Amino acid sequence: MLHLIPAPLHRALYRFGHGLRRLFLRHIAGEVHGCCIIGRDDQGRVLLVRHSYGPPVWALPGGGMHRDEDPQTAALRELREELDCGLAEPIHLGMQSNEFLGSTNHVQIFTGVVVGEPTPDMREVVECRFFALDDLPQKRSATINMRLKLLQDSAD
Repeated sequence: MLHLIPAPLHRALYRFGHGLRRLFLRHIAGEVHGCCIIGRDDQGRVLLVRHSYGPPVWALPGGGMHRDEDPQTAALRELREELDCGLAEPIHLGMQSNEFLGSTNHVQIFTGVVVGEPTPDMREVVECRFFALDDLPQKRSATINMRLKLLQDSAD
């Protein structure tokens, strides 16, 4: 159904919705529950995305969880919806909480090897690319380093 809307209009709606969400979170100040995926390729590089809304930075893929949705199910759903790919043998690295627009954002973090060729949906995600851990882009989300620390700690 979402593909009935032309992609440029869909991107505009995401930007509009992102603005509304910011206002809502700023004034309600509740809790938000989400998931994040540290997808890797066979060379150990990390998959990052650029969204059609929000600040123009690279981020880890992920998103919100539906009410009563299993965190791993949510992570795999987000990866499939945004990038049309999967994750082999997902591993739950843990949960991190941080302030997000006046609310507390509880994020379940998963890792695994990406299955298939990630392809941006050109609606929510406009670009994706694998980056070596020692060559991450300068313009990246503030949470990437915090999330990657979980990956590093799990390998130790």
